[in-house]
Amino acid sequence: MIDVKTAVNAAYEYLKSLQDIMGSSLPDLRLEEVEISEDQSFWLITLGFDKPEKSLSNIFTTSRTSERVYKLFKVNSQTGEVEAMKIREV
Repeated sequence: MIDVKTAVNAAYEYLKSLQDIMGSSLPDLRLEEVEISEDQSFWLITLGFDKPEKSLSNIFTTSRTSERVYKLFKVNSQTGEVEAMKIREV
């Protein structure tokens, strides 16, 4: 079984590899949650980052607001492969 650091790193690298496809940088990328499934088959890793909000008010002001986006990764505890990435609602 892979350890938690390996699982987190797999999720982090997976997300970073998709950064260009997502069309934005990942400001303030942080580890939010870690959990192992009941049968210990998967690590469930939640990473969060800030996503700038787009609104007309931002065009006329220098202040930027952002929302926190959370992604949940399902990492195989034997192989270390990311098998799924989902939007994590809070």
